[in-house]
Amino acid sequence: MKILFDYIAKLIAKNSELSYEKVLSNLEAPSNNLADIALPCFKFAKELHTSPVSIASNIASNITDKNLEKVENVNGYLNFTFKPAFLSDTLLKNSLFTENEIANFAGMKGKTALIEHTSINPNASPHIGRARNALIADSLVRVFKFLGWKTDVHYYVNDAGKQIAMLAYATKDKKTVTFSELLQIYIDINEKAKSDPSIEPEVFAYLNRFEKNDPKTVAEFERIVSTCLNGQKAIFNKLNIFWDKFDYESQYIHEHKTDAILDKLKGNPQLFEAEDGRLVLDQHGEDIGIENPMLVLTRADHTSLYCLRDICYSIDKANAHTDRNILVLGEDQKVYFQQISAALKLLGYKAPEIVHYSFVLLPDGKMSTRNGTVVLLEDFMKEATDRVNDILANRNGQKDDEKAQKIAYGAIKYSILKCSPEKNVLFDWNSAFNFTGDSSVFVQYNYARIQSILRKANIKTENANFSLLSTPNEVTLIKELSRFYDVVMSVYNSLNPSLLVNYTSSLTAKFSQFYSSESILNCENEKLKIARLALIEKVGIVIKNALHLLGIETLDSI
Repeated sequence: MKILFDYIAKLIAKNSELSYEKVLSNLEAPSNNLADIALPCFKFAKELHTSPVSIASNIASNITDKNLEKVENVNGYLNFTFKPAFLSDTLLKNSLFTENEIANFAGMKGKTALIEHTSINPNASPHIGRARNALIADSLVRVFKFLGWKTDVHYYVNDAGKQIAMLAYATKDKKTVTFSELLQIYIDINEKAKSDPSIEPEVFAYLNRFEKNDPKTVAEFERIVSTCLNGQKAIFNKLNIFWDKFDYESQYIHEHKTDAILDKLKGNPQLFEAEDGRLVLDQHGEDIGIENPMLVLTRADHTSLYCLRDICYSIDKANAHTDRNILVLGEDQKVYFQQISAALKLLGYKAPEIVHYSFVLLPDGKMSTRNGTVVLLEDFMKEATDRVNDILANRNGQKDDEKAQKIAYGAIKYSILKCSPEKNVLFDWNSAFNFTGDSSVFVQYNYARIQSILRKANIKTENANFSLLSTPNEVTLIKELSRFYDVVMSVYNSLNPSLLVNYTSSLTAKFSQFYSSESILNCENEKLKIARLALIEKVGIVIKNALHLLGIETLDSI
């Protein structure tokens, strides 16, 4: 639509006292379909010393253009409606649909982004709630790459915490430990610790030896961490989610990097030693959402706590000097992140851009690894695949594991990503696998339908005459199609993939309506048939690209 905005801005500037720049910045595309483009004239009333209605009326009376069907003054809004043939031809010839077109136009090639995400404690298999972090971030990584950015995707491995010490203690007599065993071992040792007071001191003794770099203890920790991390990676890799680098919390302990931060803070009035010996950062006066903002950096013996190591890690990321530094983090850590950000500011470093996300809710509510009340991501993926396989068997007479996985994983991603990150996701199986509604299955099905039509037609569309596309459903579809670049840029600017899901749903629905009302293969006018085939070919390209940006695969048949 940008080219049409430019067209109207130049036209108004030529026929009024308003400048091109001022008009262009105020144009909008009405959502009520009363016009193609509208100019609210209210902002100009003071400058022109007259009412919005008079401004709109005066401009409308001065404009005549062969490509406009009508120009109307509607209560201070100046509405423009293009002739369908001009609109269709202009948009389809000038809109951006492919990765190369969009990356070249965006002008961001060569820029770099560091994106950190997921960072699940390496103590158990991930549950479906934690998957939301990875799904949001993976979509953002794909959008940045689509726009020509180089991305560096990081995973911060929390390998130095009490959870790992608990597992190391619980498995000290086991020669081998498998990934599938870890969750139950973790649950069992937590339950046992509630009734046996001798366990916790032994666990902390393990942690103390690890922090002092005792070789045997370090090896025990590494066994647990590598077993769990490899298991977690294998699950996410099935969803085509990958990382470039794994950063370990323990390096900030063993390499004494935390000491440098404490040295830098010495003498600062915000740092003080509590009565029990702990070093604390007083953050009163900072914009932190708690009544008594104190960030405890060390234990009584001045050994570092997690937050001090996190500050070190954040500084390392800031020193990477990328164009954007992004972190995806649960909403339950909002206050914690505010405290880390304030500490970074005090040290002279900029905090990463943050994307907070809320919970994934199932009928049983939220999930907790410690209590064992979880729905594991791996189990969730399997159940989704089994459900889709049953649907395929009913539809096609046989199961298809490869196809079922693509549909199932797409349904999980789509259902979670379609909610704005700050909102809870209430996952519903029936909605996720709805072939006729707002679901990835519906989108994949319509993409497959487009490919089937193109295969049957087997006609080259390079010389299509787009001006022949003039029915309301054709024009509506074309206008929606032309929004793709703007939506991609909106996701880039807002770090909100739900905008892309909503767009993909809207585009697919408009294609379905067009398909139901307009003949394609049986169109008697050969030139119109070619134009319609060219149109749906472009719809297929955009759907494929949009789904790719969501991490969802397309299928040529379902």
